Amino acid sequence: MFDAGSVERVEASRKSLYFGIREEKTLARRIRMDVLKTDKAPAAIGPYSQAVRQGNFIFASGQIPIDPATGKLIEGDFEAKVRRVFENLREVLASGGAGFTNVVKATVYLKDIKDFPKLNEIYAECMGSHKPARSTVGVAQLPLDAPVEIDLIAMV
Repeated sequence: MFDAGSVERVEASRKSLYFGIREEKTLARRIRMDVLKTDKAPAAIGPYSQAVRQGNFIFASGQIPIDPATGKLIEGDFEAKVRRVFENLREVLASGGAGFTNVVKATVYLKDIKDFPKLNEIYAECMGSHKPARSTVGVAQLPLDAPVEIDLIAMV
């Protein structure tokens, strides 16, 4: 049995749902992402982009040590693999007119946290005196059993 209060609550819920959907559609129209793509870095291997630009920010998807020419994980030691990741990231950033000095945040995923000191050496070489915010996380597994993955946020 419905009373006046029940009817008012149902009407309020209906309006809330309507305006929520309308607001979501409006927000979707305002958020415009430009997809960045380069053949000099590995193509995305899933339903995502190498990077997107939104406003003055570039959000680079995680890169693992894949050779863009073969699409396969490179051979070599941990250091060689980290260098490949940075080469891939350099090319992705360049496709958006940026470089490592534009990076404001990095996230590093390591399969073996014991590789942290080696990673730091190469990271410091690539970033130079530029020191963006960074998180480093030890993970159980990465795509293609890679030992490292890095994603970046840059401002242009």
